[in-house]
Amino acid sequence: MIADSLTLPFVRRRAYGIIDLMPKPTQSSISLPVGASAAALEHERLTSLIGSMADGVIAIDDHMKVVLYNGAALNILDINGNMAGRQLKRVLSLHDENNQPIDVEQLVQDIKIPTSSRDYSLHYSDGSTVNLYLSIAPVRLGYGARGDHGYVLLLRDITREKSLEEERDEFISVVSHELRTPIAITEGNISNAQFVAEKTGDINEIRTALDSAHNQILFLAGLVNDLSTLSRAERNVLEVNIEPINPHKLVTELAADYKDQASSKGLRLETKLDPHLEVLQSSKLYSREILQNFITNAIKYTEHGSVTIGATKAEKGVTFTVTDTGIGISKTDQEKVFDKFFRSEDYRTRQNNGTGLGLYVTMKLARVIHAELSLNSKLNHGSTFSIYIPNLQ
Repeated sequence: MIADSLTLPFVRRRAYGIIDLMPKPTQSSISLPVGASAAALEHERLTSLIGSMADGVIAIDDHMKVVLYNGAALNILDINGNMAGRQLKRVLSLHDENNQPIDVEQLVQDIKIPTSSRDYSLHYSDGSTVNLYLSIAPVRLGYGARGDHGYVLLLRDITREKSLEEERDEFISVVSHELRTPIAITEGNISNAQFVAEKTGDINEIRTALDSAHNQILFLAGLVNDLSTLSRAERNVLEVNIEPINPHKLVTELAADYKDQASSKGLRLETKLDPHLEVLQSSKLYSREILQNFITNAIKYTEHGSVTIGATKAEKGVTFTVTDTGIGISKTDQEKVFDKFFRSEDYRTRQNNGTGLGLYVTMKLARVIHAELSLNSKLNHGSTFSIYIPNLQ
């Protein structure tokens, strides 16, 4: 609230939520230079202190005209020049949380006690917007009932804070949804296996139920791993352990690891290796995790054909590729595919579990090892994800 934000040496008294900015005479007055008045010095102190505040401050009279402001207010409002004497509605264009314009002068005039809100947005002439914290407090400039009245507005750009809040809410929503489904399926399959074991002992039914539960547990393990990696990446605490990597061996091992998963969908898992590959100096852990994300996505979104893991020699590094014959990605989605929580609206994508974190984590890991990601895809004609990994000395 503005009353708390303007706790200054010259704020002598508050009454009924009204801030009094004028000093009372005291017995121990400051020694003044010849010709200087106490009021002039107090005004100079007030102006100096308000000018040093990081938040925007605007003081207006009861006619809704600006009488005092600081540099921070000019920055927030994107105004060059003098605001003094201008009507408030000419300098402050507010919208509510439903993006509807607000009569800011009426809003201020209706205020009887200090009030604040985080639900406003400020619209600029170029069409851009920022989220705004706005505090409004009525003030009395002087003592007694006859003192002049006005208002003090405190402004703060909270766009980043709002963005983080929305991201947090989206994170909770996505993760809770993605956790709920596999947990429910796992619980149901284990309960079914227990029931069959007690009633019939049919080993095939038990195996089927446990296999399904196991697959859901693997999905949960991958989700937890993504969340753990994401947390460390967001806090910039990922460590890079540089070691020799044999690209031929890495691709061959990955192909062996995912051969059964591809075969279970009737897909061919192939490799395409440059015979001139050389040892790469980078993080084996992060390089492998990035390629695993590419491979699992390729298998997940490919129903027919093949997935090919490739590696070619590049200047001062190696370029790895994962190519599939799957559903492909539209041009619009390609621009957002590495965004946090992004999942395509394509119904074929929605048929598979996913949080939209895998490729975002991949992007974070690529930055850590100074790698470069690229995507070439056409809807219904497959995709190729590539990553150039440089030698790290």
